[in-house]
Amino acid sequence: MARSRVPTAPPFPMEKGLASPQDCRDFLHSLRMRSKYALFLAFVVVVFLFIEKENKIISRVSDKLKQIPQSLADANSTDPGLVLAENASLLSLSELDSAFTQLQSRLRNFSLQLGLQPAEEKQEAAKGEEEEEEAEEEEGEQPPGPAEAGRRRHVLLMATTRTGSSFVGEFFNQQGNIFYLFEPLWHIERTVSFEPGGASAAGSALVYRDVLQQLFLCDLYVLEHFISPLPEDHLTPGMFRRGSSRSLCEEPVCTPFVKKVFEKYRCKNRRCGPLNVTLAAEACRRKEHMALKAVRIRQLEFLRPLAEDPRLDLRVIQLVRDPRAVLASRMVAFAGKYEPWKRWLAEGQDRLREEEVQRLRGHCESLRASAELGLRQPAWLRGRYLLVRYEDVARRPLQKARDMYRFAGIPLTPQVEDWIRRNTQAPRDASGIYSTQKNSSEQFEKWRFGMPFKLAQVVQDACGPAMRLFGYKLARDAAALTNRSVSLLEERGSFWVT
Repeated sequence: MARSRVPTAPPFPMEKGLASPQDCRDFLHSLRMRSKYALFLAFVVVVFLFIEKENKIISRVSDKLKQIPQSLADANSTDPGLVLAENASLLSLSELDSAFTQLQSRLRNFSLQLGLQPAEEKQEAAKGEEEEEEAEEEEGEQPPGPAEAGRRRHVLLMATTRTGSSFVGEFFNQQGNIFYLFEPLWHIERTVSFEPGGASAAGSALVYRDVLQQLFLCDLYVLEHFISPLPEDHLTPGMFRRGSSRSLCEEPVCTPFVKKVFEKYRCKNRRCGPLNVTLAAEACRRKEHMALKAVRIRQLEFLRPLAEDPRLDLRVIQLVRDPRAVLASRMVAFAGKYEPWKRWLAEGQDRLREEEVQRLRGHCESLRASAELGLRQPAWLRGRYLLVRYEDVARRPLQKARDMYRFAGIPLTPQVEDWIRRNTQAPRDASGIYSTQKNSSEQFEKWRFGMPFKLAQVVQDACGPAMRLFGYKLARDAAALTNRSVSLLEERGSFWVT
């Protein structure tokens, strides 16, 4: 029985001319073009994912920084007209414009982090710097002094741990017309984790800078995103070292005491309720000037946007101290972190672990780079930078306080002068490791007589360039280190930047 043959379908519809060689070539060409488009689309997606991954930390924190309460008027019934007038708040802008500005800022920050800059901006920046340099040459060099009367100053005491910054910060904390904050960036460091070096180091600097900018504008709400536990209704008992800021312990910021509310960093001389961030922000705006100290700002160049912000009149005081004295103090104050150093001294090993030496060297090089930038007097920092040695403050506290106030353009009050006189002639037993009372004439070189010479040698080898820049002499031997008649300080005047 014969089988009926079922015809099979051709691989392509049998349309007229499709099977010709030319049509096959056209079909293959079409496939190649589609493949190229697909590869291009895949490339765009990969680049986008890469950018999002690298920018994840910065964008996450930046979003937090932009989350300002929906209306400052709703916060404790503040008059919105007053707030907008005094704080130049962005709340008056539309949501669309605000969102676009945030996106533009995030993209620009990422571009700067990669070392990119639009060609137009480069040309404008270069042209602007040339014009500013020409203007500076015509003006000549004038010492920085008070700017126009009534101008609000924003003073940043830029230091590192164990350099006497708490003591020097009191020079500004004790003046009644200055709103002073003690280490507000502590909260950011405790909340956001950054790995040392690379993009993460740049990311941390950008976050610190953006928070500083908001704080100088009296937007204290920015800290709420980093305080743990999170404040409720703008009330928090967790403000770091609140008692070290007189402005946070004065009325009306000092509200009635609340029982059963534990405040670790409470006010020293009076009992207050949890910190009301809204009242603190209002007090900040009422004061004539703003000052804060920070030991977590490492790179001076990251502060350029603040120096160029027309809403601010920034003055940076970089406080440095002999690296040998800093290390000696840290080994006492942060004993756990310096166990490797202590073991090295106790066991008599020939060499300290290289990573410890590299960490010390990196710290000193960061200080030196910032100081060299400030002393080069770039146009954006002209008249806004002052380098101060702690040893000079300790020897002549009143004179150095007057220098710093004159540099900031703020009149020094008798109230501050009286505090300095009382607290620089304190009893010997009053100078604890965190005390702001110092017997200045006896404290600043006390480290010399308890430091083993081989420890001093390690510091001198790692920090030699920075020490020479700051005017700290190297000790040749143990006798020179402990000889009271041999000064390890080169006499320097104030590092005025004109």
